[in-house]
Amino acid sequence: MEDLIVEEDMVITVSRQGYVKRLSLDTYRAQRRGGRGLRGMGTKDEDFVEQLFVASTHDYVLFFTNKGQVFRKKVFELPQAGPTGRGKAAINLLPLREGETICSCLNVPKEAENKYIFLCTERGVAKKTPMLDCAKIRVSGLRVITLDEGDSVISVQLTEGNQELFFATRDGMGLRVNESTLRPMGRQARGVRGVRLREGDRVVSALALAACINFKCLLFAIICSRSFL
Repeated sequence: MEDLIVEEDMVITVSRQGYVKRLSLDTYRAQRRGGRGLRGMGTKDEDFVEQLFVASTHDYVLFFTNKGQVFRKKVFELPQAGPTGRGKAAINLLPLREGETICSCLNVPKEAENKYIFLCTERGVAKKTPMLDCAKIRVSGLRVITLDEGDSVISVQLTEGNQELFFATRDGMGLRVNESTLRPMGRQARGVRGVRLREGDRVVSALALAACINFKCLLFAIICSRSFL
């Protein structure tokens, strides 16, 4: 089937309520500065676009859920819809269980075999696992982390193995560590403490950064973007 699919760049859009679709990158024509832009996805009330990235039709997309499961789809297998279309609900695309939602999507290019997957949970547990451990994912999905009762995955990033990691909490605390402090673990491992939380606090975002930036501005931007939580 893949040999019959033209290799082209697609824009993958995922909404907060789990609607997924792909749209050809050529749909978005170049505009001058100050243009109005083009509608990329139609959404229902109280829904909004949460993730948007570009991937080739022959690339894999990994869908991570809040329950620690991962599913894999080729980009050309995702539903294609027009600029105003919503796409298809994740529950009709993936075998999700009750209460399970997509928390993060990763574009996996062909040269990603030597990379790592960095996961962070709401209670501050961090884990790094080799990409090769997720190379063979069943249709029913694969568990990538063992969660404590009441905990859930909130962020998944693709890393090189030596990047800077930054944790941001709901109460405005931020922690920066080097990825080398996390040793690679197997899929069934629980992970280690990434950040120590105060009572009632929780992690709202965790990022893997390639270069040093202004971390005060970064923390402020994360907290503002997550203020609805």
